[in-house]
Amino acid sequence: MTSVQKALSPPPDGALSCTVRRVPDGTPVVEVLGDVDAVTARELRTAGVAAVDDAGGGVCVLDLSAVTFLNAAGLSGLVSVVGHARARGRVVRIVVDSNRRVIRPIEVTALDHALSLFHTVEEALATTA
Repeated sequence: MTSVQKALSPPPDGALSCTVRRVPDGTPVVEVLGDVDAVTARELRTAGVAAVDDAGGGVCVLDLSAVTFLNAAGLSGLVSVVGHARARGRVVRIVVDSNRRVIRPIEVTALDHALSLFHTVEEALATTA
């Protein structure tokens, strides 16, 4: 867990918080906290698409390590953001850490083969491929 994540307080139960920050090289990192479900998946998609559109270097990171729930609507939102990025020649790297609430639905649906997954934001930023 990064020091930034430790400093962030979780949203109320059932809520979602998406905060975009830029690392020194300008890459946008969307920090997602809370539940990603049918009610909040649109927020994830909106924040992800905006960050992709703002990714001057072509790379955007979605940090899901503080997500407490992820269902089919959330998975659909992720796929939508990745599709948006690919259509624009950009890359989305997704941080899942070891958060079973996030990685399990991704693995069950075999999306782990289609998404660029990383354990830390630092690892996602350091990758050159």
